[in-house]
Amino acid sequence: MLIVNAGIIGQLTLKQRLPSIGFKEIAQRGGLMSYGVNFPDMFRQSARLIDKILKGSKPSDIPVERVIKFELIINMQTARALGLDVPPTLLARADEVIE
Repeated sequence: MLIVNAGIIGQLTLKQRLPSIGFKEIAQRGGLMSYGVNFPDMFRQSARLIDKILKGSKPSDIPVERVIKFELIINMQTARALGLDVPPTLLARADEVIE
């Protein structure tokens, strides 16, 4: 529901001058930033586990894995619109900066 309505959420938070942190899609559509798992990477990881099960491994024998790839996305258009200064050190750590 949040991803489907990302455009509306991003625009409403920008219109109300609220800094928002959400999914990548929200940051791409007007939200201030996003920090979270990389969904395509998480789905690939899940597919590898499912492949092991389909090839005969017992689920109880497969070690639990946690997501290891996270993304930080900063929307500088929104930051400027809100009058926020984003430290250069934070920008340097971002995986994507939306100008």
